[in-house]
Amino acid sequence: MTTLKAPDRADYPATRDRLLRDLAALPPGAPVRLGKKTSNLFRQRAAVASRLDVTGLSGVLSVDPVARTADVLGMTTYEELVDATLAHGLVPLVVPQLKTITLGGAVTGLGIESSSLRSGCPHESVLEMDVLTGDGRVLTCSRTEHADLFFGFPNSYGTLGYALRLVIELEPVKPYVALEHVRFSSVEALAARLRELEPVDFVDGTWFSRDECYLTLGRYTDAAPAGTSDYTGQGIYYRSIQARTTDCLTVRDYLWRWDTDWFWCSRVFGVQNPAVRRLVPRRWLRSDTYWKLVAFEHRHRWKERWDRRRGLPEREEVVQDVEVPVGALAEFMDVFAREVPIEPVWFCPLRQRDPAAVWDLYAFDPDETYVNVGFWSSAPLAPGQDPAHHNRLLERLVARLGGRKSLYSTSFYSREEFAATYGGAVYDVLKKTYDPDGRLLGLYEKTVERA
Repeated sequence: MTTLKAPDRADYPATRDRLLRDLAALPPGAPVRLGKKTSNLFRQRAAVASRLDVTGLSGVLSVDPVARTADVLGMTTYEELVDATLAHGLVPLVVPQLKTITLGGAVTGLGIESSSLRSGCPHESVLEMDVLTGDGRVLTCSRTEHADLFFGFPNSYGTLGYALRLVIELEPVKPYVALEHVRFSSVEALAARLRELEPVDFVDGTWFSRDECYLTLGRYTDAAPAGTSDYTGQGIYYRSIQARTTDCLTVRDYLWRWDTDWFWCSRVFGVQNPAVRRLVPRRWLRSDTYWKLVAFEHRHRWKERWDRRRGLPEREEVVQDVEVPVGALAEFMDVFAREVPIEPVWFCPLRQRDPAAVWDLYAFDPDETYVNVGFWSSAPLAPGQDPAHHNRLLERLVARLGGRKSLYSTSFYSREEFAATYGGAVYDVLKKTYDPDGRLLGLYEKTVERA
């Protein structure tokens, strides 16, 4: 086993014990949240004074290249994690698309990427984890130890506890990923190809319009005879999908291909304009830079006020990831194209890795292929229209089609609908078991009421 120089493994018990003391010292009944610097949530939340200091909870404790595992602290970003594992020719089975997503966040809030059709979600490759529970304990959970919390933790969004340390599976990689961009003239044709697709290392899709969408198939390869593309500077990855049928990237550049332009969301900041892009340092072309700009706008609303002065219509943020069965994808996109003027849209197919597992708060049909549909923009509102018109419409549509949505953004479910979709009865038992005094917010309160 290779033990990394930083962080010091001996520091973890001290950090764990400090967090226990900090939690115990908070005023009774005070809501508790982590005091972290970054977030990939798009829900506005009420300010909370009681925050746990997570200093010391970031870093890879060790990588075992023989067992193909990594022992990782919960606040470690995937950028840090991948750098540590690639040094051994290994990567996590699923690497979410943005560098600053943390391992603990991807497990408690769910993550996804183009390996999800063969490897599911990040929580499915967790072997064990230490969870700081709301009742002030640190419990080591696995499939056999505190298994109820282990299987109920994914999609709990920090309402049962926080992952302090996780042991995860890794897989070997080759130096390059060869890409094939396959164009389809309809979503029906794309969905049909997904149903019959032979196993590949990676697959995701991009929808540009009703008659232009693509599946991108990625395969590990030892060599890049024609060289590799670079989408960390002047090149823009999503535009290359329309411009070429094949491509090749280094493994690291493939994993972060979406981060440079936050998929395509960087265009709102003007940095896809070649004249502007040449002036922007590469180190600023990354998702956390754009997130800071979005957070600034949320605080000050400068652009919103400027648009109002120009007489432009009010706009609704429509930032969601939803999942529908592959057989319902065409119907979903037909309504989406008619009702929501947003493009492009991301497709990411996924299947549960272990058909026998039951992840209580986000239970999959193990025999079904789902497609995650990601759309992150805004849509104009007609005068007098409900400010949440498009989000409500899509939430109802997803439910009708037998799907559901990720909870990192706005939701409008009634308590009854929410409980039926996100493991309500099981969640209630877990909450009473691991946070009986309600030190942590409830899942509905946190994700729907945005408390």
